[in-house]
Amino acid sequence: MPPRRTSTKGFKRTDSLLSGQIRRASETRGFAQSRLLTQWTEIAGQDIAAIAQPVEIGYARGGMGATLTLLTNGANAPMLEMQKEQLRAKVNSVYGYNAIARVRITQTAAIGFADGKVAFGHKTPVVKPHGDPALREKAAETARPVADNGLRDALARLGENILNKNNR
Repeated sequence: MPPRRTSTKGFKRTDSLLSGQIRRASETRGFAQSRLLTQWTEIAGQDIAAIAQPVEIGYARGGMGATLTLLTNGANAPMLEMQKEQLRAKVNSVYGYNAIARVRITQTAAIGFADGKVAFGHKTPVVKPHGDPALREKAAETARPVADNGLRDALARLGENILNKNNR
């Protein structure tokens, strides 16, 4: 029987390259399971993930259960407070045993007291038009035959950036 040939052609999966770094980074914040950070929306549910995010897991000196610290803003703290037991059960299901004994809610913003805002989720970047309108029109005209709207717009922006760079 001939030896099995690999189908990866020398490439490794991204998760195998990054899993050690992700694990070390999450362990510094007390997260033995990095899945709690990376899959927070699936674990906590869409409604809780929209208003809170895990910050730290602290272990008591006696080792009897850990405390999960969640970050939220002031308006959502009372609602999150009422759901602590359900959330604790969901998180413990990730660990497979009662690792989390307490859930603590903090309203301190990770960016400091001055701003006092908690950013949940990701904002879509705003694309601001810049440069010469004639170059923008030339780039749009070049990309016009492309049928897909998203691809056409992306190619037009790319063309505009190239034309602006060459024009400098």
